[in-house]
Amino acid sequence: MKRITSMLVALIAGVAFTGAATAQDGGTLKKIRDTGVVKIGHRDASIPFSYLDDKQQPIGYGVDICLKIVDAIKANLKMPNLKVEFVPVTSQTRIPILTGGNIDVECGSTTNSIERQKQVSFAPTYFVTGTKIVVKKSSGIKGYDDLKGKTVVFTTGTTNERAMKAYNDEKKLGINFIPSKDHAESFLAVETGRAVAFPMDDILLYSLVASAKTPGDYVVIGDFLSDDPYAIMMRKDDAEFKKLVDATVANLYKSGEINKIYTKWFQSKIPPKGINLNFPMSDGLKAAIKSPNDTGVGACGKMKC
Repeated sequence: MKRITSMLVALIAGVAFTGAATAQDGGTLKKIRDTGVVKIGHRDASIPFSYLDDKQQPIGYGVDICLKIVDAIKANLKMPNLKVEFVPVTSQTRIPILTGGNIDVECGSTTNSIERQKQVSFAPTYFVTGTKIVVKKSSGIKGYDDLKGKTVVFTTGTTNERAMKAYNDEKKLGINFIPSKDHAESFLAVETGRAVAFPMDDILLYSLVASAKTPGDYVVIGDFLSDDPYAIMMRKDDAEFKKLVDATVANLYKSGEINKIYTKWFQSKIPPKGINLNFPMSDGLKAAIKSPNDTGVGACGKMKC
């Protein structure tokens, strides 16, 4: 059994290496041209950035921006019939799937952080948020320090997990942490009483609350524990592809088209339940849109990223 297990691990590693090599050999555009397919990584429950509608089709703010990138790829390669394939990813799998060559861009709710820049590249910032917590109003919790000795759930592989754990260590709160695989499962833990709080980017928490059976039972509280600029991910060391992606996003900003896309997802009724987040564009995002060429940590202004 040990030998079989070792062989399987080696096989999986070999496949990942082959995928990465294929993606980098000649670059992403060559890979797309040769295969006739552009692969988009998407999330299933990151409302309103990337999620599934009632027909199980990927939709959202991030998805719309990625489809604009697809249009640019089609024009660049002169392949109007280029096939688009959506590939589901999670917080834990998104980077390995991207670097392994199984997707070409990731369009979800991913923070552009210094640590992640060691593995992947990012397009210009397309949303700015930060870590807060959601709790039940009946819990009596008014701030982070009220979590002392209590159980908190987190989505594995997120910047929010690290931010909450760092605060716990700093304040010595003795929080009992439990992991979950995605945001829906984390929110369910609060809903069912398995945990008293769930730390996540505030916009995602507002989306989860708005989609809940009884939205009035919950409240999002706290100052930002972290600052999180979202951006589309792509593989590192592919200057040609990054130039195309960055230019596409920058053109959305310069033309003002981004405002229509933003209004569609943050200030209008969205499927499948017809909720309206009524979430005005933040000053941080306005600044990022004004300076789209600043795609590194500087895109966060004074934020810690």
